[in-house]
Amino acid sequence: MKHIIKFNGYLNRFLAFFSGIAILILTTIAAGNMLLRIVYVPINGSYELIGFFGAVAVGFALGYTQIRKDHIIVTIFSDRYPKKLQPFLDGINYVINTFFFSLVSWQTFKWGMKIQKTGELSETLKIIFHPFVYCLAIGFAALSLTLFIDFLILFYKEKKA
Repeated sequence: MKHIIKFNGYLNRFLAFFSGIAILILTTIAAGNMLLRIVYVPINGSYELIGFFGAVAVGFALGYTQIRKDHIIVTIFSDRYPKKLQPFLDGINYVINTFFFSLVSWQTFKWGMKIQKTGELSETLKIIFHPFVYCLAIGFAALSLTLFIDFLILFYKEKKA
């Protein structure tokens, strides 16, 4: 179990690193676009590029955010349940979310393959954008893996106790 957790940590830190690079790129494009708008002519297709890199940044950060439990959690109702029931509800939540985000990853990957096969290009810059779609699919897959590992950890802790 330790090896799986370690692999997941390395994978998600690796993806988070590239998420940070995507944020730097989109920030540079946005700042450059604002500067050039004042001085000369704005960057053509900046909105498109910021959208693509924003998708990569968010997608690659999903698994790492789940590892750190940095997502917003609303516990208005679940706090009222007995403490012994809460791990069971967490387990159901992990299973449902693992299935859902696996499905989202698979469908996003299929969409990327369709775009690649048809040769569809972006609207403004006329560049291929299926790699960005694949990056998003990888991000959802990493989130699914993290949720599944969280589910396994839930049972691993109960057996140790």
